[in-house]
Amino acid sequence: MLVGLVHVSSRKEIFQVSGGSPGESTLGRAAFLPYAGNVISFLRFLGVANAAVWFGAAIFVTFFGGPVFFSDRMIHALSDQRYYAGAAAQIFLSRYFLLHYVCGALAATHLLAEWLYLGRRLTRFTLGLLTVLLGLTLLGGFWMQPKLHDLHQTMYLNPQAEAKASATQTFRIWHGVSQAANLLVTIGLLVYFWRLTHPRRLRDVSEL
Repeated sequence: MLVGLVHVSSRKEIFQVSGGSPGESTLGRAAFLPYAGNVISFLRFLGVANAAVWFGAAIFVTFFGGPVFFSDRMIHALSDQRYYAGAAAQIFLSRYFLLHYVCGALAATHLLAEWLYLGRRLTRFTLGLLTVLLGLTLLGGFWMQPKLHDLHQTMYLNPQAEAKASATQTFRIWHGVSQAANLLVTIGLLVYFWRLTHPRRLRDVSEL
């Protein structure tokens, strides 16, 4: 199903790159590259597949994978030690953010490659959306998660009751902020995926 969607979309865009205007890339035209059709098909497949994996991972972690660590069954399996559940969740999230970095880098590369081979303008909406997604991801992975890790350590390992209480309150606030940011990223990924799979329908809006 995914391959068929990409194939049809790619064939349509092969005919769209036969012309051009000043300032547009001409790399993807058959006159310049005899294998342009294959390159365009590959780019379309790569872009849609990457967006599908990125969005799918966000859905899984947000609504299925993440909550498992603090479920009753998990806490019971860890002998009612919530500290270990939190520590395991942080390790899991470090891999989750790694996937974000890889998918974000592929998305940026795909956007640039489509400009080169299809002559498609880098629209402000798509650029802005991808910039916000990458910005929130980098902020969450390199600033928010280390902060939450330190607060988590203080909550459970600091011998001072006052420090524990303060860390617990601060952790809850920043954890809520982190959850809200993750939800925004998930919604943004849905929009990004939809735009990739409906390029013609959004042409007029994207050129605003």
